[in-house]
Amino acid sequence: MRQTFSNPMVRLKYFNFFMYGSWSMLGPFLPLYFQHLGFDSIQIGMLMSVGPLISLVANPFWGYWSDRLQNTRLIINIMLIGNIAASQIYFQSDRFLFVFLLMLVFYFFQTALSSMTSSLTLHLIENTSYQFGTFRLWGSLGFAVMVILSSPVITWIGIQNLGYLYGSFVLITLLFSFGLPAQGKRKKGSAFPVKEFSKLMRSGLFLSFLLLSVLVSISNQMNSNFISLFIGSLGGSEVYVGWSWFIAAILEVPLFLMLDRYLKVTEKAMFGVLTVVGALYTVRWTLMALAGSPLQIVLIQLLHAFTFGVMFYTGTQICDFLVPKAVRSSGQALYGLCSVGISGVVGGLFGGWLFDHLGAERMYWLCAVLSAAGMLGFLGIWNHFRRKGQEQAGRGTEKGISLG
Repeated sequence: MRQTFSNPMVRLKYFNFFMYGSWSMLGPFLPLYFQHLGFDSIQIGMLMSVGPLISLVANPFWGYWSDRLQNTRLIINIMLIGNIAASQIYFQSDRFLFVFLLMLVFYFFQTALSSMTSSLTLHLIENTSYQFGTFRLWGSLGFAVMVILSSPVITWIGIQNLGYLYGSFVLITLLFSFGLPAQGKRKKGSAFPVKEFSKLMRSGLFLSFLLLSVLVSISNQMNSNFISLFIGSLGGSEVYVGWSWFIAAILEVPLFLMLDRYLKVTEKAMFGVLTVVGALYTVRWTLMALAGSPLQIVLIQLLHAFTFGVMFYTGTQICDFLVPKAVRSSGQALYGLCSVGISGVVGGLFGGWLFDHLGAERMYWLCAVLSAAGMLGFLGIWNHFRRKGQEQAGRGTEKGISLG
């Protein structure tokens, strides 16, 4: 048992479980916590957009130092320590300005954790039989288990004690992070690989992927920020909130295993998957716009794994496929900057205004329109690679005939 627990791959699974598990107390319950403090929808939207806003700086900052030092574990350790310290301070205040400023600090240490963990995982499984989804599914499992267990606990102890519950799980995550292996050994005199990064930023395909990811992710950020308030406005309690997020996360577990097995790591296959995801997002938000009860929202959340889960997995694989290895952490950080940062700022601020002035129904109709636009963009890229494949097959056939 001790030998198994000391295995770095096993520790990485536990780390994912508790890290994502701790986040189950942020997205689902932070809006309710801020509502308890007396903040209105626009203020809540501002606070929920703080994370994505600061991630515009945090993701490239931590990505740069991870690639510079070639030690992602050290970066993760530093972020978790700062995460605990900042969170336990802002959870003690009910003044909007003070909370806003402290959350800037908190999210500086929190928002890049996912991309840095993805980068470390991809490095560790390189040239092994392991698959990315084998480790990421432990994060979904942790989120699902913790959100369903914490919702009745929060109802019992009161939403005002959310900070203590969150801090305890981040502390456990930190303990597991010390046992993770480093990304690699730093070469003496090494510097940030500017040439490879410049080449990446000139890639039209990669930049198009990031732009479309922003478009689709805005709708997901709006939903993440305000689904709890939407459930509350329809008469649902924290238990309904917990079940809605549990159903959203638990289905990611088998889905990641299927993607590990069946997803082909080619441009045509991956952008084809993202086209289907855009279509499913459009259906999901249309159903949310028509929802009239908390139970209906819980059932619609069944689509979460097939939208967010598939997009996260596929997007991570696209970054690994398109990005040079020397700047892998920076590439994942850029993806996080777009799918969480830029989209989160727009989704939080604009979503808060829509929810407060026009209501949830119109907010979700706009989400459907944005997802449909993203779907069309991904469809265009998929069609480009489909035609390219046909042309290459045609040239190969002609070549075979001439040689015969």
